[in-house]
Amino acid sequence: MTTPPATAAAAAKMPPQIPYIIGNEGCERFSFYGMRNILTVFLMTSLLLAIPEPLRKAEAKEVFHTFVIGVYFFPLLGGWLSDRFFGKYNTIFWLSLVYCVGHACLAIFEHSIRGFYVGLFLISLGSGGIKPLVSAFVGDQFDKSNRSMAQKVYDAFYWIINFGSFFASLLMPVVLKHWGASVAFGLPGVLMALATLIFWSGRKKYVHQPARGANPHNFLKVVWTALKAGNLGLGVAAVGMLAAAYSLSRMGDLGFVAAVCLAMVLVMGFGGVGAWLQLERARGAHPDDAVDGARAVLRVLVLFALVTPFWSLFDQKASTWVLQADQMAKPDWFQSSMMQALNPALVLILIPFNNLVLYPLITKAGVRVTALRRMGAGIAMSGLAWIVAGTLQLWLDGGETVSIVWQMLPYALLTLGEVLVSATGLEFAYSQAPQSMKGTIMSLWHLSVTVGNLWVLLSNVSVKSPGAMAVIHSTGYSETACLMFFFAGFALVAALLFALVARRYPMQDNYRA
Repeated sequence: MTTPPATAAAAAKMPPQIPYIIGNEGCERFSFYGMRNILTVFLMTSLLLAIPEPLRKAEAKEVFHTFVIGVYFFPLLGGWLSDRFFGKYNTIFWLSLVYCVGHACLAIFEHSIRGFYVGLFLISLGSGGIKPLVSAFVGDQFDKSNRSMAQKVYDAFYWIINFGSFFASLLMPVVLKHWGASVAFGLPGVLMALATLIFWSGRKKYVHQPARGANPHNFLKVVWTALKAGNLGLGVAAVGMLAAAYSLSRMGDLGFVAAVCLAMVLVMGFGGVGAWLQLERARGAHPDDAVDGARAVLRVLVLFALVTPFWSLFDQKASTWVLQADQMAKPDWFQSSMMQALNPALVLILIPFNNLVLYPLITKAGVRVTALRRMGAGIAMSGLAWIVAGTLQLWLDGGETVSIVWQMLPYALLTLGEVLVSATGLEFAYSQAPQSMKGTIMSLWHLSVTVGNLWVLLSNVSVKSPGAMAVIHSTGYSETACLMFFFAGFALVAALLFALVARRYPMQDNYRA
């Protein structure tokens, strides 16, 4: 007898182990955002003082976005270690300890660039390595009987992320100002140690999916088999390799991180297109479910690529928007980086508002609130936010006194976009991945943030070229204002393309039975 949907929904129960994961995430996010939100200010006012002031702002911005690129690149390593060797729980636990050591380095080496950068590297390794695993670990605790509760838990997961971020954004700039860098970077380390302890405490309650070991039919092997079939697909992949080689040859102009990341994106992008063109040729060498799974991953990657412009806008609130806030009128006690607390505060309000009020109203109006519609609208909202930020920059460039209160408007628009894209994207990425490829696809979701920050680094390099500077000067606007409007247009075009692709995307339901 089939259980009616209403009865099944009523019978669904919340897994009792979820509070341990949520508690761990709240403390970990406090630790991460606590150090991240004061990083640009600390670089500008302390660590990079030896750099001439006209160059210091660009250097601080580059260090910040390079760090973020690392944080969202290492999910690939974490996903591989988890799927191949250790499983999600063990990988999360041991990388969390690396994470704690990174925080200790920041606190100890506040006057040493080399030691401080080692700390940033260890944090990017630890934070990035566990990032796809924690969100996938949440999904592992559900099955088809209670998957109706999964999106609510992912919303709660995202809510607690911003709960930790809110208090970190308010508290840490004050701690940095009054007690110095050692305390300001040490306190987040204490919270990370607490996060690790909470996660460890629930070890006997979790659903543990074991490591799959060496898989002869994993995503990369299916793609390689398809490419080896030759013809057009292999030619497309070869073009990507040549473009990647050219990117690496420009390392002196682009910088090491930007050149390597761009090369990786070119190889993945052209290789993915090449594999898609002849993926059917992998059948026989690999079982049908592996080939179908690889096609599902490649299909999702198109959507992930169109989300990357959102991340290029979103992450600049901790760099470009902080530097803009420095130019604004504000009370003496208010630190520019404290404005970032508005973002998580709005998330805490918007997530329950959307689920309890906005989405039901839209549904009653006859419009289905699908995951892809949310994400497309969120990308568009980020573009609108940057149009407002660019307008504020024009006022500042014109010599007007602009109150920091005006920055609340772009923050509100950007945060609405974040809720629609990021909170939705976590559950979407998990649900679309076949069981054998969940680590892969969650890693690729987080890799989209790396690519978003790559666009920021490339734009900073490009804008320094004589041709770009000539165009900017011809507009009569500042470099900062022109970049703001460029990123706004970048996001709006991506939102349009996302909507067109999403209309033809076949949704999957890949929760375990």
